[in-house]
Amino acid sequence: MFLFDAEKVHYFAMNGLKIICKIPFAKAILAKAFTPKNSTATNLFGLTFRNQIGLGAGFDKNAAYLNELEALGFGFVEIGTVTPLPQAGNPKPRLLRLQADQALINRMGFNNDGMVAIAERLRKWKEKSQMSQMSQGSKSSQQSQEGKKKDLLNVNHELSNIHYPLIIGGNIGKNKDTPNELAWQDYTKCFTTLHPYVHYFVVNVSSPNTPGLRELQGKDSLLKIFTELEKINTTLPNRKPILLKIAPDLTWPQVDDVIALALQIKMDGLVVSNTTLERSNLSQPSQQLAKAFGAGGLSGKPITNKATELIQYITTKCNGTIPIIGSGGIYTKQDAATKLAAGATLLQVWTGFVYVGPSIVKRMVD
Repeated sequence: MFLFDAEKVHYFAMNGLKIICKIPFAKAILAKAFTPKNSTATNLFGLTFRNQIGLGAGFDKNAAYLNELEALGFGFVEIGTVTPLPQAGNPKPRLLRLQADQALINRMGFNNDGMVAIAERLRKWKEKSQMSQMSQGSKSSQQSQEGKKKDLLNVNHELSNIHYPLIIGGNIGKNKDTPNELAWQDYTKCFTTLHPYVHYFVVNVSSPNTPGLRELQGKDSLLKIFTELEKINTTLPNRKPILLKIAPDLTWPQVDDVIALALQIKMDGLVVSNTTLERSNLSQPSQQLAKAFGAGGLSGKPITNKATELIQYITTKCNGTIPIIGSGGIYTKQDAATKLAAGATLLQVWTGFVYVGPSIVKRMVD
């Protein structure tokens, strides 16, 4: 598949997986093959994640592949980035593989179907998921009763049959044509529309592929966005956690401002980190390819240490009081352990998923 255009292969592979999962029992077979057997549930933000490995935003922008990604064992999936209006994104080609460094460069530009279409897709998924949980719960209860009759001392039997739902995060952004001074309105629109259907939100102001977006990482802009979102959040029946996704290219004083703001407004958490504009860690062949390709955010192995250092810095500065979802260059169980040791509680893969393949969650957890 690496012989063909990266973006076309992405949709070819996922649509192929979608077709397979429609075959009777095929999803169950996939889930048995790729779902970790030794998962330990993790509680964070008042949510229960079936394992600590999630899929980062940008892979399933339109919430089109949740059924298939659930079968691959992910503990959570972050959809988006979602904008109020549909937009096509940047011109193609806009996704480049750097195989020598197991990296990617993307300049997708928030291509998505818009908040209304995605909310409807999520509504249908939620209904289907709830029906599945009810069915699973009934089956588990029956199995538990049978287990108790066979072995009254097996106190863990019922717990082993608990079915945790796939946690869905909503990554939200602004449309390209929305001026920065009105950006907060785009975030509130997406937040209100998606609120009934996702478990948590991530404010994305750190993508390098929307002109001027990273300017919103300033303290005043962030304060405005989060204040407006929290106003809405407190009026709705179930408050949803709101996190901020930051860039690895912030200066340390800028990171300190983010930490200060997070503590000031009691932010629910941070996603650390987005893609980088830095190219210095690339090998010579990759640097030549990157130069020919042009602008875009770099992800994968070259960003591993930079993201880990940022997680460690934030954890130390705030004494671990700000929950962190770690992201950036996670391929192996050791990569995952390093990010967790640095201070992350949950992890997101993306580029690692492309290079390692569908067994990445199982390899890390088991």
